[in-house]
Amino acid sequence: MMAMDQTLGILFQLCQSLLVVMLAPLLMGWVGQCRAWLQNRSGPGLLQPYRSLRKLFHKDAVLAHNASPLFRATPYILFGCMWLAAAIIPIIAVDLPFSPAADVIALVGVFALARVFISLAAMDIGTAFGSLGARREMLVSFLAEPALLMVFFTSSLISHSTQLPHIVDTFAHHEFVLYPSLAFAGLAFVIVLLAENARIPVDNPSTHLELTMVHEAMILEYSARHLALVEWASSLKLLAYISIGIALFLPHGIAEVGNWGALPLAIAALLTKLALAGAGLALLETFLAKMRIFRVPEFLGTAFLLAVLGLLIHFLLGA
Repeated sequence: MMAMDQTLGILFQLCQSLLVVMLAPLLMGWVGQCRAWLQNRSGPGLLQPYRSLRKLFHKDAVLAHNASPLFRATPYILFGCMWLAAAIIPIIAVDLPFSPAADVIALVGVFALARVFISLAAMDIGTAFGSLGARREMLVSFLAEPALLMVFFTSSLISHSTQLPHIVDTFAHHEFVLYPSLAFAGLAFVIVLLAENARIPVDNPSTHLELTMVHEAMILEYSARHLALVEWASSLKLLAYISIGIALFLPHGIAEVGNWGALPLAIAALLTKLALAGAGLALLETFLAKMRIFRVPEFLGTAFLLAVLGLLIHFLLGA
């Protein structure tokens, strides 16, 4: 019986790993389609990211003569880090084999590792755009990571654990309780999500203007399969952050330990939450404008302040 449970756990872990890597481009297509609808125009379609990836994988890569092995290896490292992060976050069940690895501190480390490699690769060629984008990316991460940690600490103190499966089990499968501290943490997390995924108002993922771009400046030298992996990793990162938000603030519907019969309902709930999150992201990007890079510290400072307020409310009120 135990061997059967272990086999089922491995199968469901593989299912989630394949699910996230295939859903990530669809999520990007859904966000783009929702933005088009909100702007009263015809969108490129839900499957456009898949077509773009297919086209890039069939092209021949062009590399600079002075590109180092680090520049060539970074797309694979970036894709692997984002796939690992998205695969271990409990989004359909809390007792998958890799779930114990989903520690919130470790997840911050995985995101930081990917960021360091893409920034080093951007500066490797020596172009002005790459160095500009890398410096801006480091600035954003320097301001966003403390706010993200404060959000995680608030949830961890409530659940008495830094592991996402335990946090999900505490919030979703026990007595329903409203935590005012999580309201402040949720607002801070939305701001961090926008900043870390190069979304409006911090960055515009569809621009190539020198004065505004951050993430796009770092990947201008990539082409073909390398660019495809970077773009795929970006969509996986967005999916991972939304999955973290679901695990922290909307975990209801995730299957509990040993309840394999609830997995179909958990997958349906996940798809519904992702659709709502994508539509909400498109709505925010439609009503917000791209801010100047010099205003980003104020924006992310607000996220840190909200996260700290949530932490203080938990300490003072125990809620």
